[in-house]
Amino acid sequence: MTATASSRPAAMIPVPHGSGARAARQRWKFAAIGVIWGTSLSIAVIWVLGGGVQALAAGPADALDSLGRITGLASANLLLYQVLLMARVPVFERGLGRDAITRLHRQSGFWSFWLLLAHIALLVLGYAEAARIDPLTQLWSFVWSYPGMLLATAGTLLLVLVVATSGRRSRRRMRYESWHLLHLYGYLGVGLAVPHMLWTGADFSGAPIASAYWLGLWLVAATSVSVWRIAIPLRRSLRHGLRVESVRPDGERGVEVRVRGRALHGLRALPGQFFVWRFLDGPGWTRGHPFSLAAAPDAEQLVLAARTAGDGTRRLATMRPGTRVLVEGPYGTMTGRERIGGRGVLMLGAGAGVAPLVALLEGEAYGPGEATLVTRDHRGAEALRSQEIHRLRLERGVVHFALDGPRAQRGPTWVPAQYADWSGGELLRYLRPDLLDCDVYVCGPASWMTALLRDLRAAGVPADRLHHESFTI
Repeated sequence: MTATASSRPAAMIPVPHGSGARAARQRWKFAAIGVIWGTSLSIAVIWVLGGGVQALAAGPADALDSLGRITGLASANLLLYQVLLMARVPVFERGLGRDAITRLHRQSGFWSFWLLLAHIALLVLGYAEAARIDPLTQLWSFVWSYPGMLLATAGTLLLVLVVATSGRRSRRRMRYESWHLLHLYGYLGVGLAVPHMLWTGADFSGAPIASAYWLGLWLVAATSVSVWRIAIPLRRSLRHGLRVESVRPDGERGVEVRVRGRALHGLRALPGQFFVWRFLDGPGWTRGHPFSLAAAPDAEQLVLAARTAGDGTRRLATMRPGTRVLVEGPYGTMTGRERIGGRGVLMLGAGAGVAPLVALLEGEAYGPGEATLVTRDHRGAEALRSQEIHRLRLERGVVHFALDGPRAQRGPTWVPAQYADWSGGELLRYLRPDLLDCDVYVCGPASWMTALLRDLRAAGVPADRLHHESFTI
């Protein structure tokens, strides 16, 4: 372990208070939760007004049919949020943050899928019971005889493909680019599966208000994707004239890309945030990659740094200066606006998670010795932003600890093997004796972050002083 800091004295720099930013985020969060509850309750109202409750007591066939209807409505509502959560709608981005959005997207996706299977099974059994035929014959009749069901069947198969490739084991075996392409078929699956509800659904046929409401929700979702994922990013990228200025190695396995443009302050990017980047350098440019800002942004330049872990990141190293760039963002809530205040800031990053922390250190206010950066890599030669960290040590008095090497072999932990005899709390208090008076920023691989955040909470760090964001897919 090495620690270095400048001994040059300097006056205390006031730390901005984050209460205003947190209050604004709470308002956005309240709005986001309100939207989710509002549409969810409206689905229940549509089912009740359509006689769903009464049908539960009307006999086996009607009860199965009613349960099939409510599971179908709930599944479709969660599919709606699959689209909205990934549409980069400001109410969700600002209110929930990327961590919560990623969790909700995953959870709602799997719940939607299982409810969809329940919807199909319950309706097949209910209709088969009413017609006194076997379920397989009824399923065949559904597919070939009911309006929109061929489209819905194709959509369901596409959703099955997406779910089958979304498990953690499946993702580990696939290239990110292949996974991303398959995942896009989810949009097509949704588009094919939803129309049959308006054409044949008992809750919408003969109910013009419910139909108009449901159609309106999906039009809002489609418009959100078109506006926030396509139109606004394209307009911003063209207006600011973003192009690659330089590409250079950053550590043994990393690359730094500098992007130059006009009046970049108009993007309102903050240190700690990330963009979704697309580089127009040939086939495959349509696949966006989320990379954090690796330096505090200014009016003319944005900097990203990435580990070369897949085809997309390997392509970064071969890009030529002048390549046009498209960006979505900025996104993320792990910024200086979240700071409570006090005399200290502790930043812990692993691998590529070091990059946004360096950007934060470049943009934040603190005095010499008041900021501590802890970095972790398997080998020191792989470290990102080494030159920038050295400059921060000399010019800003940042204390740097490099905890390189393998992790301790004692279950889920963030503690390096050479400190295996230490508990996580002991190591944290050694790194920063005034730990409870610090704002703590954490960024890195998901399992490492989970173990570290557990130890930080156990050490007594208040929740409002913990700032973290995961970029895991």
